[in-house]
Amino acid sequence: MLSVDGSYGEGGGQILRTALALAALTGVPVRIERIRARRSKPGLRPQHLTAVQAVARVSQAEVTGVHLGSQALTFRPRTLQGGHYLFDVAEQTRSAGAVTLVAQALLPPLITAGAPATVILKGGTHVPWSPPAHYLSHVFLPALAAMGAEVEMTLERWGWYPRGGGEIRLTIRGARPLIGVQWHTPAKSSAFRALSAAAKLPEHVARRQAARLTARLDATVPVEIIPAGGLDPGSLVFVWGPQAGFAALGARGKPAEQVADEAAEAYLAFRASGAALDRHLADQILIYLALAKGPSRFTTEAVTSHLLTNVWVIEQFLGPTFEIKGALGERGEISCQGQK
Repeated sequence: MLSVDGSYGEGGGQILRTALALAALTGVPVRIERIRARRSKPGLRPQHLTAVQAVARVSQAEVTGVHLGSQALTFRPRTLQGGHYLFDVAEQTRSAGAVTLVAQALLPPLITAGAPATVILKGGTHVPWSPPAHYLSHVFLPALAAMGAEVEMTLERWGWYPRGGGEIRLTIRGARPLIGVQWHTPAKSSAFRALSAAAKLPEHVARRQAARLTARLDATVPVEIIPAGGLDPGSLVFVWGPQAGFAALGARGKPAEQVADEAAEAYLAFRASGAALDRHLADQILIYLALAKGPSRFTTEAVTSHLLTNVWVIEQFLGPTFEIKGALGERGEISCQGQK
């Protein structure tokens, strides 16, 4: 049984998600200890608990230590299988836990399972400290498609903090071998788009967000106002293009212009870096590059602790796989040897 230290590096939930995914798809049993040890509330939170239960179900795994607050668990996978699944982050406790983080753990084993699958995930779709559902559909899944994965996402219902209640549907179209990619230079600004959305808020909120975005972004980036729903009030600004996306969420007392500024400034900093991938896609795509046939290489706006930690977890299962050029916090170039 492989042992993984959940306090390594950034010491957050990404270690858990990556370790579960790799255990399920390789068949290697794993014990994860000191789970989320570097967080203010260590151990399994609702979205982490759901991720464990979800990956266990699709891999028919035997698990121990799976309860809210648990800081250690064992995971013994058996056989991956496709099919139809539904997982609700709020099933055991009211929570707006992020469905996109559950998807991060589920997608690698399901993509490699060899059978079609449909997954419904209920919880928070647009909540703090996680990629919004629009990032998953507009940035992450297109990047996977470039590697040969056939996954579609539908946003069925929006889910904001604090009650969640959102829902996404993921459709995995069976298995094709993943292929390595070469992402060296950023897309042109004309390939980017932006949106503004607000739910259960005055109509002017979405308009003000859109107006500020238009003022801050290149004239070639169109800005659209789209409808949004949900149980609670919330607002979103999202700027995206090939291999990059930048989101900001509204909050009580936070001006609409500030929401737009956060997304615009992240986009402009990325453009100034001259890199091909934003910092979040850089660490999320690593597991797929390691599983792909052939080498891959990409540039990213910043080498982050999340990226370095994810590399460490992947190499616990697969051995030396990556080469990283660039210091922490600086523009980086990542190479992956992939599978032969």
